[in-house]
Amino acid sequence: MELRQLRYLVCVVEEGGFTRAAARLHLSQPGLSAQIRQLEKELGQPLLDRSGRSVTPTEVGRAVLPYARAALAAADAVQQTVDAYTGLLRGRVTLGMVSGAAGHAFDIAALLADFHDDHPSVEVALTEDSTERMQAALVTGELDIAVLGTAEEVPPPGTAFQTVIDVPLVAVVAPGGPLLDGLDSLDGTSIPLAALRDRPLICLPRGTGVRAALERGCSQAGFRPRVTFEAAAPHLLVQLAARGLGIAVLPAGEDGSPLDGHLRTLRIVRPEMRARVALAWQATGPSSPAARKLLDRLREALPKPSPNPPGG
Repeated sequence: MELRQLRYLVCVVEEGGFTRAAARLHLSQPGLSAQIRQLEKELGQPLLDRSGRSVTPTEVGRAVLPYARAALAAADAVQQTVDAYTGLLRGRVTLGMVSGAAGHAFDIAALLADFHDDHPSVEVALTEDSTERMQAALVTGELDIAVLGTAEEVPPPGTAFQTVIDVPLVAVVAPGGPLLDGLDSLDGTSIPLAALRDRPLICLPRGTGVRAALERGCSQAGFRPRVTFEAAAPHLLVQLAARGLGIAVLPAGEDGSPLDGHLRTLRIVRPEMRARVALAWQATGPSSPAARKLLDRLREALPKPSPNPPGG
């Protein structure tokens, strides 16, 4: 059994298949497959189930994975110890981001480019996923850092976070259409959440912080939201609302598209719901020096909401 074979196994599981894993490892797919089969032959058990559309670990494979990751972490720690004496920072950092999280509030590409300039031997893998899956991946160590949406003010068990965006949710609707009829506004700028009962809503998918905040708020108001359209990108929610297909529920500030002059934006109150984006990591901190360094850079660079946001 070789250390590189364990690395290949973990990579195939993380990527869900041989093609993406081979690209990440800069290997040919047949060569990668041969190495995994050699490992399985040596252990006497299949580690991967290749029968589905994606490759998944078998029961034995799932049992082996924690030990494979531990062995790789130990080997990396040996290299990191040596690097500490030479001042070299290297390794691989996995960063997850919920779709649309960056928006116009911060430029994650510029931050990563600056980090790469300072630490060219560190590889940063950036992926997009849902908040729920990223929270789970942080706990298991599959992700080092995540930028995710959350309806919570405190992090879930096993994680820590720093809030970078904290804004109220708003309802965006095309003026003059039937959806606006009977949508009683309190003061011309806000509406009670109950006014959205039984109306067609447009929102981010389940697994996002905004959707969680909407569903929690509606539950408190005594009804379930009628979400008729879902989209991962806030600008698409705005476009659907502009066509009169429903009332878009999204974070304040995300309605600033060229279409916003043809839309009416109302802040949702009673109860007010807030959309939060947080920089998250394992409660014990990232395991590698490279991940810790990137986390420190992001914590310093990303915006920090005021401790008591308006209406919060």
